[in-house]
Amino acid sequence: MNDLIIIGAGTAGLTSAIYGVRAGLSVKVIEKAFYGGQIISTVSIENYPGMPGINGADFAVALYNQAKSLGANILYEKIESATLSGDIKKIVTSNGVHQAKTVIIATGAKPRRLGVPGEEKWIGRGVAFCATCDAPLYRGKDIAVVGGGNVAIGDAIILSELCRTVTVIHRFPVFEAEQLQLEQAKSKTNVQFITDSVVREITGDKKIEEITAENKLNGQITKIPIDGVFVAIGSEPDNSMFASEIHLDEMGYVIAGEDCRTNVPGVFAAGDTRTKKIRQIVTATADGSVSALAAKEYLSI
Repeated sequence: MNDLIIIGAGTAGLTSAIYGVRAGLSVKVIEKAFYGGQIISTVSIENYPGMPGINGADFAVALYNQAKSLGANILYEKIESATLSGDIKKIVTSNGVHQAKTVIIATGAKPRRLGVPGEEKWIGRGVAFCATCDAPLYRGKDIAVVGGGNVAIGDAIILSELCRTVTVIHRFPVFEAEQLQLEQAKSKTNVQFITDSVVREITGDKKIEEITAENKLNGQITKIPIDGVFVAIGSEPDNSMFASEIHLDEMGYVIAGEDCRTNVPGVFAAGDTRTKKIRQIVTATADGSVSALAAKEYLSI
């Protein structure tokens, strides 16, 4: 029996583990894949206070090593079911049953899909979600980036250094990316921007050959010859296993405020998986500390 089980070993989860152990709790972290979450694919973290330019993978390793050295028990198991109501929480994994008095859901979120014809067919063969990971595969190619936030514009900058051309397609007239990053992308001579447009189809024979975009204002259809598409339109959570007990919003995010408390006593949510306006590494670490200390407070009542 543990004081705290943390589901997910991303930035929020590992921060929760650090604060939980330091608060005197026995902590177990359950991760289905690999620690670090989405941050491991970031080449350079420029907006984390006091650590400008740190590599995402290095940041994740540092978090992991700190949590382990303090005594957090980190397991790699796939969760099959969870019973979170009641004084004792039960997590069933592929390897057995784990019990704790409190639980922090820190499952993060995964890249959102376009949901258009051709996308599923070409995933891994021309449709990608991480420029940091896959940009070298498209050296000298013509590439499209779909999205208008920091990730999309960051991808465009990375790809511009390797690809022949980069076409950024955004559904709105104004980009949500940080101004400095946007200006950097616009300074690249091989990057062009198409706004007020949505992708309707990705086509090709033995490889991707073309993307079809529709202008939302006038309905004009544009065929753009490309060799690959990087989709950067945000992320979506996977909290379906908790839906019978935990309140989720219409997008599937766990409903929890800045105190990270859910509707179930003793269950908290931290990081990208919860309802929030800003999803950044700094807010994930903030959630990690808040949720762990909230768990400590709950156990002290």
